[in-house]
Amino acid sequence: MSGPRRWLAAVLAAEIALGALLFSGDLSRALPRIAWPSTAPQLTEPARPGDQTRRFRPDQLPVRQRPDGTPLPDTADMPERLQIEAVEDGLHLWGRIAPGDAARLAERLERRDEADITIWLDSPGGSVTDALKIGRALRAGGFDTAMRTGAVCLSACPYILAGGATRRLEDGAMVGVHQHYFDQNVALPAIFAVEDIQRGQAEVMGYLIEMGIDPALMRHALATPPDEIYLLLPEELERYGIVETPAPAG
Repeated sequence: MSGPRRWLAAVLAAEIALGALLFSGDLSRALPRIAWPSTAPQLTEPARPGDQTRRFRPDQLPVRQRPDGTPLPDTADMPERLQIEAVEDGLHLWGRIAPGDAARLAERLERRDEADITIWLDSPGGSVTDALKIGRALRAGGFDTAMRTGAVCLSACPYILAGGATRRLEDGAMVGVHQHYFDQNVALPAIFAVEDIQRGQAEVMGYLIEMGIDPALMRHALATPPDEIYLLLPEELERYGIVETPAPAG
């Protein structure tokens, strides 16, 4: 075999080997989920202490009701990127968090005359990178974050919530965390992505500390697979500093 042919054969063999490695890595992650699917309850079932992990499919969130009785669309019908809507008491952000949404929101905030407005959240999550940028922008601008009854803030969304200068939730709002992908290169097997994953975790922990949030929150995120969500109880939201602890009466 001539030199060029040997070189082409070597390249082809390397590509086949890499493809097999990619396939085996994906298969090793998928098989346990196929063989032992999640037995966690549906997201609509109420959470109780010690029973807070729920099945999570961003494209299958249940239909919810707004406080005025108007049905909210399920996540499958939600926009693929954040919608920024002006409301009487601030801005309403709803839908998935897509790459580039941080820049879009920054432009919108620059057009506001007043700084002390509330950012109302309703999102199943999305890009962690953009969520961190949005959270930092809200904190720097002195914006508050809040959630209405029936709204969800899941996956990467709690990092936006944490960025508010003050943070409040109406009864019935749901906040949940789980593992993230951190936008790493999905073309490589997991064994080559460990460094990026750990760097991403460190970035999130640093962000939480920067925002005054107890990084112990990450314990729940790290222990919950991406196809499940850990719903935080009101006492946990206060304990980790996500919402302010009410002052004692009297």
